[in-house]
Amino acid sequence: MNFEIPQPLKAEHAELHAELADAMRAGGRISEAAEEVAKRLHPHFIREEEIALPPLCLLAPLAAGGVAPEMADVLALTDRLEAELPVMLAEHKQIMAALGDLVVAANAEKRPKYAHFAEKLMSHARIEEEVLYPAALLVGLYLKLRLGR
Repeated sequence: MNFEIPQPLKAEHAELHAELADAMRAGGRISEAAEEVAKRLHPHFIREEEIALPPLCLLAPLAAGGVAPEMADVLALTDRLEAELPVMLAEHKQIMAALGDLVVAANAEKRPKYAHFAEKLMSHARIEEEVLYPAALLVGLYLKLRLGR
């Protein structure tokens, strides 16, 4: 079965990438800080888009009571997410530190647009930690229960 990342999440990631690219072109300390964010963020986003976000496409069907045997294919992703979650959370800490440096640079250069972007990305990370990752893990747990695995 093919598990597509929900469109709003894909769009949000694309928007964040575009804003980060803009910050990287801003020049000065902002560019330097944004490049450090990108260095830490890019591999993390790839991992998220591989294992953490695709299981979320099953939330609506599962909430509506639909369970199909082919949904079990998502367990490879949710099991991997569970195993890699400590690393992903550690990556978030590194990304947050780099974003903090971006906020400092943006404020020093009086460019609030970039400080706002960094704060928005920090909020995005907290949403992932508190909502999206747990929801993806629950998809796997729920399917294991319902499918008797």
